Amino acid sequence: MSSLLFRDATVVDGTGAAAYRANVRVAEGRIAEITTKPSSASHVVDADGLVLAPGFIDMHAHSDLALLAAPGHLAKVAQGVTCEVIGQDGLSYAPVSDATLASVRQTIAGWNGDPDGFDWDWRTVGEYLDRLDDGIAVNAAYLVPQGSVRMLAMGWDAREPTRAELDRQRDLVATGMREGAVGMSSGLTYVPGMYASDAELVALCQVVAGLGGYYSPHHRSYGAGALDAYAAMVEVSRRSGCPLHLAHATMNFAVNEGRAGELLALLDQALADGCDITLDTYPYLPGSTTLAALLPSRAAEGGPAAALARLADPASASAIRRVMEVDGSDGCHGVPVEWDTVEISGSRVPGTVGRTVAALAASSGRPPFEVFRELLAADDLGTTILQHVGHEENVRAIMRHPAHTGGSDGLLPLTPGAKPHPRAYGTFPRYLARYVRDLGVLTLEECVAHLTGRPARRLRLRGRGLVRAGYHADLVLFDPATVRDTATFEAPRTVPEGITHVLVNGVPVLAGGRPTGALPGHALRRGRDTTPTP
Repeated sequence: MSSLLFRDATVVDGTGAAAYRANVRVAEGRIAEITTKPSSASHVVDADGLVLAPGFIDMHAHSDLALLAAPGHLAKVAQGVTCEVIGQDGLSYAPVSDATLASVRQTIAGWNGDPDGFDWDWRTVGEYLDRLDDGIAVNAAYLVPQGSVRMLAMGWDAREPTRAELDRQRDLVATGMREGAVGMSSGLTYVPGMYASDAELVALCQVVAGLGGYYSPHHRSYGAGALDAYAAMVEVSRRSGCPLHLAHATMNFAVNEGRAGELLALLDQALADGCDITLDTYPYLPGSTTLAALLPSRAAEGGPAAALARLADPASASAIRRVMEVDGSDGCHGVPVEWDTVEISGSRVPGTVGRTVAALAASSGRPPFEVFRELLAADDLGTTILQHVGHEENVRAIMRHPAHTGGSDGLLPLTPGAKPHPRAYGTFPRYLARYVRDLGVLTLEECVAHLTGRPARRLRLRGRGLVRAGYHADLVLFDPATVRDTATFEAPRTVPEGITHVLVNGVPVLAGGRPTGALPGHALRRGRDTTPTP
């Protein structure tokens, strides 16, 4: 029987405990032995001077389509990621009907692309997870997307659901959980999910809690009113009894500079009160989303076609412009849009990628809002952006928190010519290089625990997330002296350095720094791959 030995590795086991030297043998997909004594195997990797750690868990990924369209998944394999959590921000491709699938595809084409000839042969969560099981390079866990659920139950209406519509949503969430989802996500600055009241969210989270899952909201504001938005999600968790995982828990925009401590104090009080809370962040300043996401919610009511019609109407467009530039759009986190911070990262309109809306406006002699609405019309809402609104001191403070985990929020659009945020290719080595080795914000042991053992506990994964005998062999081997991200905003699709081996379910997907082409990953389902409800 084939086996693999990492000889003389420095083991950082994912618990936060001090590193130690050992020989680690892998056989039949699991860690068979951890010993300081001589050991042998059919294949031996000399790991002297290298760190062997659990594979990294990306708690916030947007690879829902990329995993199927390009299952080798080099962007994450090369980073040492062995598990991703997808179905994020309340919008994904299951559960859907024929009609809502078309709307979802258009709405998040900027995130993921919408390739010609792709086989959309599923409609339910279970069927989507079955497609993942056909062969992917890394494991994936799925969150039931609340916005997709609301769309399926009641369309794009900005109103309270009827009792029947709420019951339908609860049933869809329960079904998705029973088919293997590990929780539910929301995108509360994205339509139609943002139309849900907190009471509606509580009703859905009660279902999630009852089935042993967790709730991961992109909450209602990361800008003006951000602290109130965080507090509202904590209250949803309290009222529903549902564990809470705060997605990309940043404090962005000028109004929040230097205010990370206020967020952490709020969370510390909730944790002291007995709330079950974790969070994730990415180690960069700019955010990334679709250009259409900046629209006020009322401008997007009724779906993509209705939004484009309003933008084409001069009177309606004038009202939208005032909200966006003067009042502060809820789609832009309650703050007026600063067009010089909005950089086009993906568009089918030639000559726009890499330029800000303000720069495009200046070069054409038109107001920025006119450039904005013309881009959306020409690109059928598919334009993606970088938004340069982050603060380094907030990023560092939040990543130190003991409830913190890592999440790339990485977009992998299949649109030709797109320049996605480099976090899709660089998040995990960037933590190790910049924030461990260069700045000392975290120790190596602390950082690995943030990226492995802690997220595995949130997901309640059975036998994953630690270097421990008997655990699934999801492992990464890297050089702590040379590991670094190489992806930049100018060249975002470049792979990191210093990561030599990555194993998923005991199978090398990266060996000697090169992808092997193996596809040993599968969907990690609630119940099958997670521990029972406490």
